[in-house]
Amino acid sequence: MRKKLNQVYLFVKDYITILIGLSLYALGWTGFLLPNEITTGGVTGIGALVFYATGTVPIAVTYAAINGVLLVLSIKFLGLKFSIRTIFGVASLTFLLTVFQAFIKKGLVEEPFMATVIGAILCGAGVGVVFTANGSTGGTDIIAALINKYRNVTIGRAVLYSDVSIILSSYLIFHSVEKIVYGLTVMAISSYVIDLVINSDRQSVQILIISRKYEEIADRINQIPRGVTVLDGSGWYSKQPIKVLMILAKHYESVTIFRLVKEIDPNAFISQSNVTGVYGNGFDQLKG
Repeated sequence: MRKKLNQVYLFVKDYITILIGLSLYALGWTGFLLPNEITTGGVTGIGALVFYATGTVPIAVTYAAINGVLLVLSIKFLGLKFSIRTIFGVASLTFLLTVFQAFIKKGLVEEPFMATVIGAILCGAGVGVVFTANGSTGGTDIIAALINKYRNVTIGRAVLYSDVSIILSSYLIFHSVEKIVYGLTVMAISSYVIDLVINSDRQSVQILIISRKYEEIADRINQIPRGVTVLDGSGWYSKQPIKVLMILAKHYESVTIFRLVKEIDPNAFISQSNVTGVYGNGFDQLKG
């Protein structure tokens, strides 16, 4: 029963996190990029170009229409498991873009460069938050996955090619190189912010502790709560057996661990190293 409740909690947590990320993304677009006629990549970028060209077709309409076709292809060629969270993401973002565009009639920042920077940060942070919950905003993610499945092209390169093509096509509407530069700037900043959000969320540390008081230290670390593995070691100089504690923890937990070790055994020997890709209980879930 407890395991089932925990699964429900993780499920609800992931979808709330996805909604928060999509809200940031929608705000970045409708509050900063769209009012200043700044285009970036993705299906949202195509929707923005259609809105600029017509002046009447809301960005959410184009976004939903294109993603509807892509989702059919995704389910057919990539499977329902890949597509289920994408469907939720597309439906939610369509709703959020519609609501935000209806209420935000004027740009929150009128200076184009500042709008570019702030909009890019919000969009990048939003997508990063969505990715940390294993969600998707659809669009070029689906196109890239399809290309990657049938051609020897990485997903990252496929997304880059499609996004740059969308940004360059804005010249056909505005005949402005400046708009292209703003769009490329948005793409660069948002990509950096996405990586920053994802890496900060997943950054973990591996700590090795050598101490005669290893039992007391291990008991205290378990109260954080964080797991401890006890390894058998031997000092080459002293030729004496020694216990080594190995702990995998979130980066922010390392300060607490160092403090309690210092409190119990100030002479303990401690080694800390950064690690990525830690999977299992208390960390990221294994993805098949």
